[in-house]
Amino acid sequence: MTFSKQILDLKQEVLKEARPLFAHIEDVAEQNTLKVLDAMRDCRVSDAHFNTTTGYAYDDIGRGKLEELYARVFGAERALVRTQFVSGTHALATVLFGILRPGDELVSLTGKPYDTMQTVIGYDNPSPGSLKEFGILYNELPMIDGKVDMAGIKNVITPKTKMVEIQRSRGYSMRSPLSIADIEAITAEVHRLKPDCICFVDNCYGEFVDYREPTQVGADIMAGSLIKNPGGGIAPTGGYIAGKSDLVELASYRLTAPGMGDELGASLANNRLMFQGFFLAPHVVSQAIKGALFAAGMFAKLGYKTLPLPTDVRGDIIQAIELGSAEKLIAFCGGIQKYSPVDSFAAPEPWDMPGYADKIIMAAGTFVQGASIEFSADGPLRAPYNVYLQGGLTFEHAVIGILGAAQAVLDCESGQQA
Repeated sequence: MTFSKQILDLKQEVLKEARPLFAHIEDVAEQNTLKVLDAMRDCRVSDAHFNTTTGYAYDDIGRGKLEELYARVFGAERALVRTQFVSGTHALATVLFGILRPGDELVSLTGKPYDTMQTVIGYDNPSPGSLKEFGILYNELPMIDGKVDMAGIKNVITPKTKMVEIQRSRGYSMRSPLSIADIEAITAEVHRLKPDCICFVDNCYGEFVDYREPTQVGADIMAGSLIKNPGGGIAPTGGYIAGKSDLVELASYRLTAPGMGDELGASLANNRLMFQGFFLAPHVVSQAIKGALFAAGMFAKLGYKTLPLPTDVRGDIIQAIELGSAEKLIAFCGGIQKYSPVDSFAAPEPWDMPGYADKIIMAAGTFVQGASIEFSADGPLRAPYNVYLQGGLTFEHAVIGILGAAQAVLDCESGQQA
């Protein structure tokens, strides 16, 4: 695929406008890298922590040190960082099932949760083994114009409300992600109304986007995926939970078994990858955000609705673009896939992914399968046919991939007009 003069001219125009905006992104990355380096020194990380462990791994000093490192960087009392988590949803579900008991109420303060979390909860999308089947009550507070209804929080917090769930990222919706300031205000209001209510943040896609993390501004516990931001594109799999010690301990009993908790679980040969990925994460996240900003600029100039706008403050690494038709969504993902380092010869097709109500198309030519810190795009085949672009280990790759997607969409437009 060659890029048209229109696309190449737009590239130069967008880059010129974007460069002044990169300064803040680079400063956040530098400060977060310093935070990680200081923590690695304080935790006395050494190559002894990269050793392989097997079996029960009671003596996995690398696993323990990695969890100490995560807790220190995220301002938490304790962390659980494991390759045994198969996804971010798995880590989130482990928190919910570890802490909530029959008769407790969970309230989502950010409207309907992400598709896969709806099957975990089980009310809108019933699933065997869901929270609903275990007698957990559920309610949600609809967002207003993409913002949390701060005035409405008092109306959904009841004596039975054990936990509120706060989804930082947008999921498959066209709302802005929550900023750290938003999360700070929400948790403060919840704790004012009910001091013992647990504020749980779904931090997927949000790590290292800002100077602080949710557990540093009032969240009691949070969770995320290692094949997103904190894995730095190197962690081969896994997830993390971080927060107050007693809450993380409860979650650990759900990951393993009551009485066992975080005392066992072999890291195998993955410890070095986990440490190195976490060290690289602030820089890699900055590359992804620059790519998202570039995509917003390109597609805004092509006449498409983008969220966030290039000048908006970012709360995650995701760029949403409303394409308006299934054909353009498929073309966009095809353009991304063509300029991927892995499986670039393949054409992505919509399919029934586990946990989703609609067919999903995903461009994911990644070294780690499904890693959304690597440059990728996906979206549900439902109106208004939004695509969600994220990741990018290098800004250069993100730029090329976005040019490919833009060219594919333009070509699709030309074909439709013809």
